Amino acid sequence: MTKVSKLGFGCTGLSGVYNAPVPEEVGISIIKYAFNKRITFFDTSDVYGLNANEVLVGKALKELARDKIQLATKFGIIKIAPNGLEVKGTPEYVRSCCEASLKRLSVDNIDLYYQHRVDTTVPIEDTMGELKN
Repeated sequence: MTKVSKLGFGCTGLSGVYNAPVPEEVGISIIKYAFNKRITFFDTSDVYGLNANEVLVGKALKELARDKIQLATKFGIIKIAPNGLEVKGTPEYVRSCCEASLKRLSVDNIDLYYQHRVDTTVPIEDTMGELKN
């Protein structure tokens, strides 16, 4: 088992959440640079860059030693609106998001898959129960 680095890399900034998105080749080289500096934990989300961030991270992972990386991604935010976030946590949504993230990331597994924001209209046991499956 690979040890998790003390520092992780949050990939959101690569897809323009807080700034202009970086070109794909720049994003990939930033992720590779972080890995070469011994960062092994990379965090993304399906909402960052409207799925583009997961695609970018997936492309970078193809150029790195996946067995030495801990990959985290999130689900649960369906819309970022001026008046707040729209969230969803139904079991069906959790499963569909996970399957879509696996495809976008081009990986067989996600090391840490978690809920970005809690959907208070769905019992947390239902949302988390789907993660067990």
